[in-house]
Amino acid sequence: MKPDQPVIAYLFTTFPKSTETFLQREVIAMLTRGARLRLYSLWGGGGTFRGVPVRRFPKWRLLTLLWMIPYEGWRRPEVLRQVVHGLFTRKAPSWLNFWENMLGAGFACLYAGQFRREPADLIHAPWGGAPATAAWLLWRLDGHRYSAAAHAYDIYEHGGDWWLVDKLQHARFIHTSTEMGRLSLIEKGLDSDRIACIRRGLEHLPAVKPLRSVRDPLRLVCVARLVEKKGLRHQLRVYAALAKAGVPFAARIVGDGPLRAELEKLAGDLGIAGQVVFTGQLPHHEVWRQLEWADVLLHSGVIAATGDRDGLPNVIPEAMAIGVMVVTSPVAATTEAIDDGVSGLVASVDETEPWVEALDRLRREDALAEKMRAHARRWVEENFNAHANAARLFARFEEAMRP
Repeated sequence: MKPDQPVIAYLFTTFPKSTETFLQREVIAMLTRGARLRLYSLWGGGGTFRGVPVRRFPKWRLLTLLWMIPYEGWRRPEVLRQVVHGLFTRKAPSWLNFWENMLGAGFACLYAGQFRREPADLIHAPWGGAPATAAWLLWRLDGHRYSAAAHAYDIYEHGGDWWLVDKLQHARFIHTSTEMGRLSLIEKGLDSDRIACIRRGLEHLPAVKPLRSVRDPLRLVCVARLVEKKGLRHQLRVYAALAKAGVPFAARIVGDGPLRAELEKLAGDLGIAGQVVFTGQLPHHEVWRQLEWADVLLHSGVIAATGDRDGLPNVIPEAMAIGVMVVTSPVAATTEAIDDGVSGLVASVDETEPWVEALDRLRREDALAEKMRAHARRWVEENFNAHANAARLFARFEEAMRP
């Protein structure tokens, strides 16, 4: 790492976080390229990561807002006026989003002095919620260059983040990881030239495991938070339809969440509790072991009542990389990786029959399975290499840091 390398300050909501390995890979790739990083975690996290201290925001400092808000408001009264006007004229999409934005605003107010004393060449917010609020207000207060990312949750949950367009319209560039996200941001009126679709990636591509010559029972895995947008109620009905059709299978659902008790009860009501195992949340190396076991990964995503949906879940390219076949719903950005009949199969969540037919074909048809596995691996090699994608992101950082 060169001492004269520009400094990039990364503002995370929580870092490191076990369920956000893609952000850890991004940081590792940046460090590999010699970037000098300052890592901040606004909620939780902390410690060190690959030898770099993670500066955790101590919540007790929020008490000092009692005098820091008047001080920063005195320095930049137009910023205070804009924020106060927004608070009284805009309705937050949810209480959670309200407090996320307040957290980012509090961080910006309390750390403004530190960033004046130790300016970064660029402040980057990997999420459009609290981190982007903090980066945007640091720009408003003192003119710091910043960039920000917006992903599916930021764009779609309850119609999108409270101040999303305000926060992104002055960013040096906007990072999103799917074409779906890029097009949605353009629809919100943001400048298409400053929106970069740069996917996540794998630091190392695993060896492709051989296709099991006899796939009886068919081994099925789902890796997901147990929340509405994952469509797991439908997935359990697919398993029940498989059992009714006489297709032998064993299924594992990896993950945890608020719907777990309801889903376990539904599995019992459908008579498939003996064939479906809920493993709970597992560390990432154990998730890879589940992929090594499985023949097929299922993704049954839907649009939740809140509007939230998946982008392209990282587990889909991970499964494609190791040789696990994928059957997915067409909701969200999964079809950017899964070309129906080429790199995987796509089935509607409106009925179970297409899923049963797709899974039975993958159980019986070796030629189809091998063709899809080869195309899937090629897509990952071309689109999901962490180092190649980090190089593109780093080039954007370099461009953003130019005067």
